Amino acid sequence: MHRPFIALAGLLGFSLYTLITMLTAEQSLLAFGRQLLSRPDTAQVVIDLYLMALLACVWMYRDARRRGRSVASVLPYWVLTALFVSVGPLLYIVITGLRDE
Repeated sequence: MHRPFIALAGLLGFSLYTLITMLTAEQSLLAFGRQLLSRPDTAQVVIDLYLMALLACVWMYRDARRRGRSVASVLPYWVLTALFVSVGPLLYIVITGLRDE
């Protein structure tokens, strides 16, 4: 029995922090992304982050298929992963964990 409570705590904490940050930011998310990619040192971090996001998407796909679910069942998580990297996999872990109980 896998309980998703650690993932749920991470999801809620990170989501709340993201919401507060986005509400108080002085620039849009796209402008911030462009700024990060404009320098090699910060671009390396962004590229590394999205490589990990890609690995998480592959994991979610394989896990869903192993559980007999369709590719469509992971599409919302992939969208969240593309936008907020950690939110998609954390939500997938929480929802899957709650379904298993």
